[in-house]
Amino acid sequence: FMEMDTVAHNGGDPNGEFIFSLDLVEIFSGWSEQFGILGKGRKVVVKAVDNIKQQIPFSLKGLDSDTGSEFINWHMVGYCEMNKLSFTRSRPDRKNDNAYVEQKNYTHIRQWLGYRRYDTQKQLKMINDLYRNELRLFNNFFRPVMKIKSKEKINNSVCKKKYDTAQTPYQRLMNCKAIAKEKKQELKTLYLSLNLVQLKKAINEKIQKIKNS
Repeated sequence: FMEMDTVAHNGGDPNGEFIFSLDLVEIFSGWSEQFGILGKGRKVVVKAVDNIKQQIPFSLKGLDSDTGSEFINWHMVGYCEMNKLSFTRSRPDRKNDNAYVEQKNYTHIRQWLGYRRYDTQKQLKMINDLYRNELRLFNNFFRPVMKIKSKEKINNSVCKKKYDTAQTPYQRLMNCKAIAKEKKQELKTLYLSLNLVQLKKAINEKIQKIKNS
């Protein structure tokens, strides 16, 4: 099951057409995928979701979004029905309902691209070249994720949280019994082929080009 959200790259000016980042996060493992779209038309969003669905290393069972019109429409409902996906939404103005993806909006998008305005096809192509290659590999194979195991209220005010051992999304999938052995072998082969230093260098170079474009 994946939570999804969009992040606007308008530089503080909502006028005109500009690029959005579609952000999807799988709840169990923390595996995340990002995809750049120009505007957030309903058909464009559905197409991006389907593109991501074809590349994730697990079977998608459901999607959860906020109440944005880019998600709550008949195009998305029809897509989910056709692909036998459950489709749920959060309550209005309740960001904690989508806490997993809200966290990734900053760490996996804003920290890299910042708050500038991006609004050209050239920039869109460059952003997706980053998202669909080096960045998704870096985030999913090398960035550890901690999950809350329990919460305890102290004096009805302070909330004490206990976390599990930090693991990358890749490690969590490898430890998941629901993932087929063949898929785990594919993931392991891909992981062993990666070079963290080269990935980070390529990411920094691509981001610099995007910001200079």
